[in-house]
Amino acid sequence: MNRFRSIPAILLLFAAGALASPAQAPIPEDSVYRLPLQLTDQHGKVWRWEEKRGRPQVVAMFYTSCQYICPLIVNSGKGVEHALTPAERGRIGFLLISMDPVRDTPAALMSVAKKRDLDAAQWTLASPKAADVRSVAGILGVRYRQLADGEFNHTSALVLLDAEGRVVARTEQVGSKVDPEFMAAVRRVLVR
Repeated sequence: MNRFRSIPAILLLFAAGALASPAQAPIPEDSVYRLPLQLTDQHGKVWRWEEKRGRPQVVAMFYTSCQYICPLIVNSGKGVEHALTPAERGRIGFLLISMDPVRDTPAALMSVAKKRDLDAAQWTLASPKAADVRSVAGILGVRYRQLADGEFNHTSALVLLDAEGRVVARTEQVGSKVDPEFMAAVRRVLVR
């Protein structure tokens, strides 16, 4: 039998979308990834937010010069990370999105990542374009306002996204003590 006879059939299946990967499927209507958002991470890499699709994410908004609540937000994410087994950690990402992209350059983001010992395989720190901050904050349910001194008043929250970018859970409990309901939601998402 000629092993090349099946190639046209395989090509037809690809053309028909029968073998399309999940990443090529349409983004669900209720996914945050429908927001066209370009981010620049701590390595200076520019990418589209939807590239996080395919892996659950714990997402929060922060800014690098914050001395008060943002370090607690990072502690919350680290608490979730440390509560997971090594295998579970490999199936979830942590994304911190800046609300201060003017000051949160890749170098500033990298400085926080190094200072807080955030594993680059798990953690992404990124800044959107200044014009996109309000949109991403809105879709994540984060309220903020910049003060005259350049600091921000803002909601402190961790938002859990499933692999398709749907909001599954949210917690405003920050610090090193993990919110048990949020942690249970993380585990449920990882089982799927």
